Amino acid sequence: MSPAKADALPQASAPDLDILGDQVTIHPGGYVEPPQPHDVSERNLVEHMARFRESPFDFLREISLHVSGTGWRAYDNFIGQPIYYPGFSENMKAAVMSTPMLQHRIQELAERRVRVEDNQGLFGDGSDKARRRTDRQDEIVRSLQEVALRLTDGMICKFESKRFIRGAYYLCTQLLTRAYHQGIHVSSEEVLRLRSVAETAAKDKHSIIFLPCHRSHLDYVSLQLVCYRLGIALPTVVAGDNLKIPFLGFLLQRAGAMFIRRSFGNDELYTTLVQSYMDTLLKHGYNVECFIEGGRSRTGKLLAPKFGILSFLLDSVLTGRAEDAVIVPVSTQYDKVIETDSYISELLGQPKPKENLKDFLSASSVLSLKLGRVDIRFHEPWSLRSFIAEQRGRVGDPRPSSALSDPLSSQSRVRLLRTLGFKVLSDINAVSVVMPTALIGTVLLTLRGRGVGKSELIRRVEWLSARVRAKGGRVAHFAGVPTSTIIERGLEVLGSELIGTIDNLPETTYYAVDRFQLSFYRNMTIHLFISEALVCAAMYTKVKQGGGPSNQLISFDELVNQVGFLSSIFRGEFIYPTTGLLPNLYRTLLGLESDGTITLTRPVRDSDPSPAKPDIHDINTVELSTLERRNGRENFDFYNFLIWPFVESTWLGAVSLICLTPPSPDQSNSWLDVRKTQDTAQLLGKTLYHQGDLSYFEAVNKETLKNAFQLFEEEGMIFVRKSSSRTAPSAVRLTSEWTPNRDDEGIIAPEGKLWDFIEKIAKSRREGKNRRDGATVSTRVLRLADLIGRQLFETAVVEGVDEQMEDQKRRGRKKKEGDGWSKL
Repeated sequence: MSPAKADALPQASAPDLDILGDQVTIHPGGYVEPPQPHDVSERNLVEHMARFRESPFDFLREISLHVSGTGWRAYDNFIGQPIYYPGFSENMKAAVMSTPMLQHRIQELAERRVRVEDNQGLFGDGSDKARRRTDRQDEIVRSLQEVALRLTDGMICKFESKRFIRGAYYLCTQLLTRAYHQGIHVSSEEVLRLRSVAETAAKDKHSIIFLPCHRSHLDYVSLQLVCYRLGIALPTVVAGDNLKIPFLGFLLQRAGAMFIRRSFGNDELYTTLVQSYMDTLLKHGYNVECFIEGGRSRTGKLLAPKFGILSFLLDSVLTGRAEDAVIVPVSTQYDKVIETDSYISELLGQPKPKENLKDFLSASSVLSLKLGRVDIRFHEPWSLRSFIAEQRGRVGDPRPSSALSDPLSSQSRVRLLRTLGFKVLSDINAVSVVMPTALIGTVLLTLRGRGVGKSELIRRVEWLSARVRAKGGRVAHFAGVPTSTIIERGLEVLGSELIGTIDNLPETTYYAVDRFQLSFYRNMTIHLFISEALVCAAMYTKVKQGGGPSNQLISFDELVNQVGFLSSIFRGEFIYPTTGLLPNLYRTLLGLESDGTITLTRPVRDSDPSPAKPDIHDINTVELSTLERRNGRENFDFYNFLIWPFVESTWLGAVSLICLTPPSPDQSNSWLDVRKTQDTAQLLGKTLYHQGDLSYFEAVNKETLKNAFQLFEEEGMIFVRKSSSRTAPSAVRLTSEWTPNRDDEGIIAPEGKLWDFIEKIAKSRREGKNRRDGATVSTRVLRLADLIGRQLFETAVVEGVDEQMEDQKRRGRKKKEGDGWSKL
């Protein structure tokens, strides 16, 4: 995080490669002028229908070029291992079924079952007991083989027909570019580098593992289209079996999708089968695509990595079953994500609808919209084997790379897997492009006023673009097009449902209509400024007190304490630099000082007043600079507005824990349904928002509250009893040391460990004109939380303390000792 001025000149970047239908064009400035109505490069299906009536032979000729394969459409000379030939699926099934790991597991399961039946006396005591036992084991093996073969057939992708993929490419391109009328953009430099790496990987029979972020269901399609058009072997895409719906699942499986269960449970055969398939793909050099976040991000920012499939891929190389693989982190950004409406409904607590073909087809109305463009960026590829060797070297493992297959301890393997996951997320953030819609959304949600005039909106977008570049981020290329034109197009893409316009004023004024949905686009920029936002939120604990500048400065020790606290409670939300708290804080402070946002007061030294290398101990106090105050705290407020919704949501999550306070001592051993508890937190949040005690409605979103509950579990604040059954819900309760006390009248007292925790978060909360934190708010919030909590306890299940809870308590304490803010 090197400090830079906001007005620093952007670095020269490679031109963009625009894929629009059949046309591939390199644009020097990277910005694609939307085609005019008479431009035949943009066609939609309605026009094709009309042309069929007017000129059926031309229409059929265009279709036949894709189906029969002409030039690049043939997809004959792609880079990678052979795919799309008759018999591919049968060959893949045979390869998976013959893996030693799978065969060993089948034998092990059969032997285990036979031992159980033997202990039950099912084989008798006669002389032929050994034969009956052997026959039974062979029978079980055959049965398991049949089950494994059936599961394999339903899981693997089926690259069988080139005619199919040619037609699928044509259809998907036309549908996608009808919705995203400016096409798919990739960097020419990144594409050339990727092709070069693909050629080397193909020669060495190494797989390319594409690890993209996940914003939309269209992510499945967009990367496949790019690989097809650039002549790279299509990857096998890891997809949830929720997409295996009639007909659509058939098509997806033949376009590259492999379907796996959302949860494996304790199914040892299925787990081994998935690992065997991953081993087979990587051993033979087939490309793989896996979404590092698991599911789609409903909030616009990167989610924490999911380690399921990533663990299988790591094990393939770590154990030597695959020699190596090439990791390619991928960022996919949209001017507008089609599913944001449904995301908001889910975040507000409505159940996610099950995927079905009817809903998929009904989304075709969206395809008539003009949603801008899709930007796909590829990070520089790197070797998974080299990464493993490097990480082992860092922890003092002297073994050479040839010894990577030596077993690791469970703790070392988990550490390696987590490092891999967060490195991929960091690489995705490094190449992500900030779209014009994200710039507009961020500006509108980081202003104090209700709206903004057109001239001010232009100035703020240009300022934010400069800040993004100064932080090392990328902004979608504008080329020579004026900022005003870019904003107009961005506003058109976002639509009047998100941003309203008031025209009958001296200057056109814009305002946020749906702040919740617009926050999806704001969250696309927050990763660039998270360090500055945490510092400013910590400083706000003093600034919110008012008074003169001397009353608002914060000591360095107080700053470190609050920044460390905020960093800890947001560790599940954001990705921090790996340099550690104090070095990162020091760089952030120097950057803010260089930008003129803050003033640092350093101690006066009697000798050597200008040390060659200042360290963190050179700072006494931090305060807003005179320039920043003169400019209306523009930068300071911007950083705070980015982080405040997350502060509010975590505060809400902590307050909702008050609802878990037992109404009476005889209910102290009661367990509450986790899902109902989180629903109660949302209900509490909506009530507080409408009563004026919560500033941001997006703070009630389900994902952030779920992250907060995960934090509380890790910190030993709550016990969560996991259920091994799908029908039985998981249960939660407060630990005794975090349970609030009640007075003689049964009223919860605003004191104790939980209340102190809530108050520490509240120090960085935003205070508006109509709300001030104080005794009145405390009383009102406690009363409401207690009221809702009593209703929640009516459905509680009362049980004694069991071994599982005790074990979880020990694990919670251990986690707290390692990761808690008490160690900062």
